[in-house]
Amino acid sequence: MNQKDLREIRRRVRPDHNSVRSIYGCFVNGGKEIIADFEESVGLLSEEESEKYFALMRKTLSGSLGRTLRDISFASRQVMESEEHQMLSALRRTELRDPELRRSFYESVIAATDMGDENYAILMIFDTYDVPHRGEDESEAPGGDVYRYLLVCICPVKTGKAELGYDAAAKSFHTAALGQVLTSPSMGFLFPSFEERSTNLYGALFYSKDVNDPHDDFIDAVFKTSVPVPAGEQKEKFQQMISSALGEKNNFDVVQGIHEQLSERIVLYKESRDPEPMTMTADEMIEIMEKSGATDRQIESFRSSCREVIGEEGTFSPGNLTDPKKMVIETPEIKISVDPQYSHLIRTEVIDGRKFILIAADNGVEINGIDVAIE
Repeated sequence: MNQKDLREIRRRVRPDHNSVRSIYGCFVNGGKEIIADFEESVGLLSEEESEKYFALMRKTLSGSLGRTLRDISFASRQVMESEEHQMLSALRRTELRDPELRRSFYESVIAATDMGDENYAILMIFDTYDVPHRGEDESEAPGGDVYRYLLVCICPVKTGKAELGYDAAAKSFHTAALGQVLTSPSMGFLFPSFEERSTNLYGALFYSKDVNDPHDDFIDAVFKTSVPVPAGEQKEKFQQMISSALGEKNNFDVVQGIHEQLSERIVLYKESRDPEPMTMTADEMIEIMEKSGATDRQIESFRSSCREVIGEEGTFSPGNLTDPKKMVIETPEIKISVDPQYSHLIRTEVIDGRKFILIAADNGVEINGIDVAIE
C-alpha cells in the first residue's frame, strides 16, 4: 500500500463515512480467558461512543508505512489452500456475522498474544467500500472496485479516565468515568490490502504501536508469513553495520556526512510528495558513504554486511535509520542535539593529547535560557 491508498481507507473509518453495521469484539483477562464477547450495533451507539470506537479502529491505520505500518505478503499457495488465509477470507465473506468463526479467530489470537497480566480487548469491523472511478482530472464517478475489508485491533484495557469502559451487566463497552477502559491499540491489521485503489488478496497491512516490538507470535498465528524487520531493529542493525565497517579510527566525519546526506534525501523525498514509501538500495547507501569519505576497505566491509543482512535485492527504509531533524552526539557525560543543517559547525580536534568535540559559538549562546558571552 502507498500513502494515497492508506489515506483513502483511513477516511472511511469514521462514524458517518462507512457502511459498518456492527462492532464485534471480546474482553480478555490477564489469564487469557474470554470474559465476554459482544456485538455492538453502530446504529444504537451514542454519538460519543461511536466516535470513540472508530477513533480506536482508526489508530490501526496511523503512523507511517514501513515504520508503524508494515506490508504483509501472502504466497500464492497460502491464498489457495492455507488455513490462515482461509480463516481471514471466511471472516470477510461472512462479514463477521458467524459467531463460531469469530470465536475460533479470537482463540487463535489469544493463544499468540502476550500482554503479560494485562487485560485487553479484540475489536473487529467489516466494511464495504464502493470505490469510485477516478478520472485523469481526479473527478470521481461510479464504476470502480468494490473493496470489502476487515479491520482488527488489540486494545489494552486499563483503569483510567472517561473512555469506553466495560459494563459487566450489559457485557459490552460503554462510556465509563472509571474502571476498565479501552486504550489505544498496541497492534492490529487491515485485510486484504488496498493497492492502486483495488483489492489485493495477496496482502495485508500490519500495525504495531511499538516500532521495536516485532509481534512474531501474533504474525505467525494469524498470517504464517514474515514481515519486514521492525523499524527499531532496522536502525540497530544499520548502526552495527556502519560501526563495523568504519572501525574505530577517523570515522567521525564519515558518520557525520552519512547523517547529513540521509537527512537531506529524506527531506527532499517528503517534499516530492511521492505516495510510495521511500527506499534505498545498498548501492545508493554505498554512494553516500563514498561521498562522506569512507575508504575502499570500509565500503567493501559495508557491502559484505549488506549481503548478509538484507540480501542482494534488499532495500533500506531511510526514515527508520535516522532522524532528519536532529543529529545526536553523546559521550558518557554529555549529550548534544544538533539540527543537521548546522552540523558543519561541529568538528573534532586533539589538543595537548586530549580529544575534543568543538562547536562554533560566535553569538547567541545561552545557558539555561540566559544569554552569555564567551571571552
